[in-house]
Order: sequence, then structure tokens, then C-alpha cells
Amino acid sequence: MTSLVGGQSVSKSVLRICAYGKIDELNSYIGACKEYLIVDSNKIDSDLKRLINVLYRIQNELFNVGNMLATLEEDIKEGMPKVEVSHIEALEKEIDYFNNGLPALKSFVLPGGSKINVWFHIARTVCRNCERKIVDLSYKEKIDVNIIKYLNRLSDALFVFSRWSNNKLSVKETLWNPNQI
Repeated sequence: MTSLVGGQSVSKSVLRICAYGKIDELNSYIGACKEYLIVDSNKIDSDLKRLINVLYRIQNELFNVGNMLATLEEDIKEGMPKVEVSHIEALEKEIDYFNNGLPALKSFVLPGGSKINVWFHIARTVCRNCERKIVDLSYKEKIDVNIIKYLNRLSDALFVFSRWSNNKLSVKETLWNPNQI
């Protein structure tokens, strides 16, 4: 058993607990991406520093998401941490910033080329899993729609960060070849 923010005791296997457990997992992967960028960089330029700061902000916002999921509607209080439209808009600005200058996609991209690219793809797939879990929860309980919107934009951001990382390292993307045997 575990407790929600309001003190309610629930099984660790309920969907709400599983959902914010997945958010915690996602946060760990984003932390791994951030630390990889910090440790593996000989010289941190302004774009890299910006991405590291964005990842730090995202980690804090994911804690807000976890708090929202751990709080039943009747226990929500004024001033509690949450994700809002402004957080979603901030993600969209970062998507545009880091996508600027990347080659247009004409095919699906395979994860790989660099370790950080793979880490971002892992974080992206965990994010998609979180989104599906929370959509499932939203069919059973009232969930703030901004959580789902935020996770949707976050997975897109992580995809862009993966592409940007390979581009920054001058690593060519590997495109999906549907006819590869």
C-alpha cells in the first residue's frame, strides 16, 4: 500500500500509482540525458547549455505532473504545483528552437548514431508510455488535460533533441529502409 497526497491509502498496483511511477521513470531517463550532456561535453556552448537547462526545467515539471497524479480532485489546493498551458507553450518554443536548421524528414529515423541520441529516444518512448498510461487513467478518473498535452509535446521535444544531438555531433541520421532484409 501507499498513500496519495490527501492521505488516502491505495494499492501500489492501481493505475494512478502506476502512472506516476512511469513519470518518475521518465524523469530518471531525462536526468540521464542531462548528465550525459554535461559529462560528455569538452566544451559547453550556449545551445548545449540551453538544452541542459531545458532538461532541468522538464525534470521539475515532471515532478509537478507526479504531484498532480498523486492528488485526487477533492484534495487539490490553491498553489499546488502543476503543469499549465505556459509549460506546454515553453516546450513548443524549445521544439522550434532546436528543430531550426535540422534537415526536413522524408522518412522515419532509426535511433542511433550516438549514445545521447539513443538516450533521448529511450526517454521519448518512455514518455509515450506515460502518455498512454495517463490517457487510460483519464477514462476512469478525472485527470487534468494539460498533463496529457504536456506529455505529448514532451515526446516531440525529446525526438527533436535526439535529432539535434546527432546534428551537433555531425552524425548522419539513419533513416528507415522498409525494404531492408
